Amino acid sequence: MRSCRAISALVSQGLDKELSLRERFSVWLHVMMCTRCRNFQTQSRFIRKAARRYTDELQSRLSNKP
Repeated sequence: MRSCRAISALVSQGLDKELSLRERFSVWLHVMMCTRCRNFQTQSRFIRKAARRYTDELQSRLSNKP
């Protein structure tokens, strides 16, 4: 099994690119057993989604400016 450090790196990479089947399975298996990594994955997804919404809203407001 991979270390928490390796899994957190894969989780971060998975936000930016498609992971291989083996990498996705490694992450899935690890987060099923590791609460800390599961929390890291959840928080990373939340931060990514919040940042995306913020930039979309900012872009929308700037493009609608008179």
